[in-house]
Amino acid sequence: MANVLLTGGSGFIAAHVLDILLEHGFNVVTTVRSQAKGDWILKAHPGLSKEKLSYAVVEDIAKEGAFDEVVKLAPFEYVIHTASPFHFKFTDPVKEILDPAIKGTTGILKAIKASAPTVKRVVITSSFAAIVNSAKHEKLYDESVWNPVTWDQAVNDKASTYRGSKTFAERAAWEFVEKEKPGFDLATINPPFVFGPVIHYLNSLDSLNTSNERIHDLATGKAKDGLPPTGTFLWVDVRDTALAHVRAIEVPEAGGSRFFTTAGYMSNKAIVDAIRETHPEYAANLPENGVDDTPADIYKIDNSKVKNVLGIKFRTLKESVDDTVSSFATVGSK
Repeated sequence: MANVLLTGGSGFIAAHVLDILLEHGFNVVTTVRSQAKGDWILKAHPGLSKEKLSYAVVEDIAKEGAFDEVVKLAPFEYVIHTASPFHFKFTDPVKEILDPAIKGTTGILKAIKASAPTVKRVVITSSFAAIVNSAKHEKLYDESVWNPVTWDQAVNDKASTYRGSKTFAERAAWEFVEKEKPGFDLATINPPFVFGPVIHYLNSLDSLNTSNERIHDLATGKAKDGLPPTGTFLWVDVRDTALAHVRAIEVPEAGGSRFFTTAGYMSNKAIVDAIRETHPEYAANLPENGVDDTPADIYKIDNSKVKNVLGIKFRTLKESVDDTVSSFATVGSK
């Protein structure tokens, strides 16, 4: 079976991508930032040979040549690059967010071109952040739309830093393929808020991904006195996002495309309603009279490409919230 290099294998989305790759029969080498995380991954998948699953430590993806040796570990046919920071606890936007996203992306593409001639396709985890225009929403969001964020905005406005990192990194990837004309093609996966069950052995409740942190906060009473603004009204389940990554290497027609991977609209009120219905034990923590703040004239979306090309059938918000809340009880167990 084909060999796949998966970067950032301990990440929220990547951990699910890894499971699906193994289910689909691929041989996987994944990168992690520490030996401990790599060992946890191996322990969670017992009985697999080193040829089927192994890991390599890449402590700093922004470092020059970070992936130069990793891409030589096997005759890879595919690379799925998920490694990129997403948090709002940074003090240096360039060093902590922008550089790792951009240099990590261009660095791995350079390494593949130079030393991995067997690679046929690279799939990159981008984001709706690389599509959305938060200053003035488009009437319709699809794969043709790009976030107009500038470098100055990304450096000086904390809310724009992450959006800038994903936008600049994805643009750099497409420009690399266009200018360098490597022996591989490219596909990107662009999800909005990603909810879904947490891989228990890689996380703690103090280090939940930003999207699931919202569900946890709502379930544990942090919004009991009133719902905060929803902000971005789009979501997707992590398992559907992960499957989209794998399908993007399996489907020949996926090359050269962005995939706006969203299940549709949601609101904080809808999340609360789903928690109340699926986990009534949390009812006392939930606001009683939350208001759905979805605008009547909310932007339209077109997610037909990810359905038609990749064959993704999206889970419902209720199912995703149910499984997410259930997973919190196992977080941190080894």
